[in-house]
Amino acid sequence: MNTNIILSGVGGQGILTIAAVLDTAALNENLFVKQSEIHGMSQRGGAVESHVRISDSEIYSDLIPIGKADLILSVEPMELLRYIPYLKNKGWLVTDAHPFINTTDYPEKEDLYKQIRSYPNNIIINATEIAKKLGNSKAANMVLLGAASSLIPLSEESILKAIKKLFLQKSERILKLNIEAYQTGKKIAKEYLDVENSTIDTHH
Repeated sequence: MNTNIILSGVGGQGILTIAAVLDTAALNENLFVKQSEIHGMSQRGGAVESHVRISDSEIYSDLIPIGKADLILSVEPMELLRYIPYLKNKGWLVTDAHPFINTTDYPEKEDLYKQIRSYPNNIIINATEIAKKLGNSKAANMVLLGAASSLIPLSEESILKAIKKLFLQKSERILKLNIEAYQTGKKIAKEYLDVENSTIDTHH
């Protein structure tokens, strides 16, 4: 088993928190894991990407080659599209619908969604809105991790244990919020995929 995941977004969106949850969950299952992170501008709003590689055998490089990513998980739709060359055939795209507009020539949202939907395996959900309703828009990253969880070969038990470990030093309220965000994302992705499959021949 080898799974290559690219995480992307902008500074302040919790990309590295998702990476830490995946790393910790993989170690909980005695799997091999390698992670690299690349920051663009270090301030909030700069591009951030992280490569996470999980395997049941030794991994020699922490970077995912072009065309070898099983999953690109992004907290920002335009950032997702930057990494499309890494996506393998039949790989998955999971992104927040909510744009982080930090440039005057930011594309039209619908154009971004259209491009993302041109790939057969995609999940676009309003993670920021969902997290806001739960009580904190910052938990959008956990909503997206939940949405992608069925595509990642780690048990829910390991992932939840990792979330608990990482948010242990925060308040009980923040821990509960992040677990709820993860579980809500998981549920919404299932509904999204059920709807997509039932309307496979239609365009939205």
